Amino acid sequence: MPNFCAAPNCTRKSTQSDLAFFRFPRDPERCRLWVENCRRADLEEKTPDQLNKHYRLCAKHFEPAMICKTSPYRTVLRDTAIPTIFDLTSHLSNPHSRHRKRIKVLTDEEVRKIKERRLESSIEQLLAKKDKNDSQDGMETSDDVPQLTPHQRELREFLRSLFEVIVLIGKQSFPLSWRSKDDQDSHPVIMSTFQALLENRINAGDKFLRGKFEATAVNEEYWPATQQRKLLEVCERYVREELLQEVRESRFFSLVTGELVEFSEGQHIPVFLRFVDQTNTLREEFIEFLSFEGEELSTADKLESHVTKQWGLSMEHCRGQAHAVSGVLGSRMKAIAIQLMEKYPMAVNTPCSTCALNVHLANSMPLTGVQVVMSVLKKADSFFKASPLLQVELDSAISILFQDNVEKGNDLKESCRATWMDLHNVFEMAVDLLEPLLLCMDSVHDNEDLKWNDEITSNAYTISEALADFEFVVTLVVLKNALSFTRAFGKNLQGETLDVFFAASSLTAVLHSLHEVIDNIEVYHEFWFEEAVNLATAMEIPVKVPRLFLRKQQAMESVEIQAESFFKEYLTLPVMDYIIQEVKDIFSENHLKALKCLSLVPAVMGQMKFNTSEEAHADVFRSDLPQPDTLPAELHCWRIKWKHRGKEVSLPCTIHETLHHSDVKFFPNVNAFLKILASLPVLKLGSDQGETGQKRLQAYLLDTPVSHRSKNLAVLNINYHIKMDLEEMVECYIKSYPEDEID
Repeated sequence: MPNFCAAPNCTRKSTQSDLAFFRFPRDPERCRLWVENCRRADLEEKTPDQLNKHYRLCAKHFEPAMICKTSPYRTVLRDTAIPTIFDLTSHLSNPHSRHRKRIKVLTDEEVRKIKERRLESSIEQLLAKKDKNDSQDGMETSDDVPQLTPHQRELREFLRSLFEVIVLIGKQSFPLSWRSKDDQDSHPVIMSTFQALLENRINAGDKFLRGKFEATAVNEEYWPATQQRKLLEVCERYVREELLQEVRESRFFSLVTGELVEFSEGQHIPVFLRFVDQTNTLREEFIEFLSFEGEELSTADKLESHVTKQWGLSMEHCRGQAHAVSGVLGSRMKAIAIQLMEKYPMAVNTPCSTCALNVHLANSMPLTGVQVVMSVLKKADSFFKASPLLQVELDSAISILFQDNVEKGNDLKESCRATWMDLHNVFEMAVDLLEPLLLCMDSVHDNEDLKWNDEITSNAYTISEALADFEFVVTLVVLKNALSFTRAFGKNLQGETLDVFFAASSLTAVLHSLHEVIDNIEVYHEFWFEEAVNLATAMEIPVKVPRLFLRKQQAMESVEIQAESFFKEYLTLPVMDYIIQEVKDIFSENHLKALKCLSLVPAVMGQMKFNTSEEAHADVFRSDLPQPDTLPAELHCWRIKWKHRGKEVSLPCTIHETLHHSDVKFFPNVNAFLKILASLPVLKLGSDQGETGQKRLQAYLLDTPVSHRSKNLAVLNINYHIKMDLEEMVECYIKSYPEDEID
């Protein structure tokens, strides 16, 4: 009677193969591990004796090292052999197939326990092997695991202590040095944090540090700054490599950059990577600060080179890019994004999920007046967040000017307590707030009660001067009205998955409305300018053409231009043209196709009565799918699964929920599709994703003065959630630098 292999998706039998077939072991523990790795639920109920008598596994399921050929006619397994090679996925290409050997679907808890048991088993095997080797007389040490001398072991422990100090400094965001005062001459003295912590560890009994430094002069630095930098570089490389390894395993990613960050050595741009990790969790991690110098073309080449050569990633796997920057930097980053898209069309340029669309559009406008408005609004927001008393002063000004409309005044007070740049209606709020804002700033600057210090009064004066300029007023009013057509669209983009799906379908209507404004610009501008004039009159601000333009006009001896005509030509028209072009650029054909594929999320399917056609938009990612030929059939099965679900089964509402559904693994193309969609920077990270790299970066910048910032330490602090393997750091240091230099 032939022996059949009990492994799932394996059809081998002894009469058709020269392979060896092995019985299940009688030992209960080993037998349990065999069954566990087979993933056959029907075998779990059988005893080891039953399994040993009736079930076999062929040699294809064991590592070659586990099999011994004692003679040409006899093949046996090692005593500790465990089968580890199984095909658990090939049946997924045909979801309708029926299997005699049903594969068990494991829960996350079962997977975790299996990994723990495998790890314990591996450790036991290694220990047993070590004991066996130690017991053999005259056995030579393995060549690939050289024995360390006492001096080498001492050196490694010493380096481990140094890295412990560096990691502590980074995670706690301690400055590398600080200024102290000498009691005798009262001159500032530069003190080293690293030196102080080393002394503390020596005093606490660290024998390795004590043995190294006990003969060092008291006034001599234990570990010079050049050596500290090497430790910092190794720590930074280690943390970055840990993150990049996860990105490589995930394959697809998106690039995200933020505003320039000031360091003592110059300005650098923070770079983040967004990806879905092996646990199907969406993450956005900070990777590195890159210098931002040179022309756009060279910077784009530098960024590409860094991603591919330094980080070991492929730009062919980049599926999105978002650059949340403003002003001149915004124009440069847009040029870089275009350059990258020309070379890698799949790396679509999108808005960043952390920035409201209208704020993104205004931030990136290359118009001086618009950038002044954005800068003043950011300063005003920071001004009131600096002290609760200042917020009370603003509330008082709002109450005075909104006595006839208390409800609106209360809404305005509530809005002011949020971060202004996070609001989709920030320009509407700013127009309503302009009068009380100017009144408040004038009151703080006058400082009749001497409540405010010089810094606060100076900042209030600077802001009030900007607010009391007609160019500021008219620019703010034009932004409010021009961006009102994209406000609801942008809000939906940061909404739930269903909102984003419908937003992608509404873009045509948004562009139609914007084009209608351009076609009737005379009428629209007349209304907008009249609104600005009325607001300026209420604030006693004279209506005039900007002073800088008048000076240029006098030099050219040209005909005098009226304020309304000037602002139509130099403000309203450029703003409208830019908004239309930017919306078209950041919502390219590939980007819209991707967003329309959100119909793969079951809740969206349900809203559409399961009458969706993802195939029409799926071509954009076809080459990224594991089994593209079966996509139509798989999508059909996916729709049928959710359409005919049980009444007690609720539809997953987000990509995150769908990816964590137990059945998504049986739909490999859908699974891959959802992971790519989740990595697009335009989609918001859910609240269950925890802190993002951008939030941790902002916390670091808020808590760390420019003089105390360090690029290396920032990577440690921002990525504090990464587990630090000190042994790995020591190994990396020894490989990077010669031992004689360390010594």
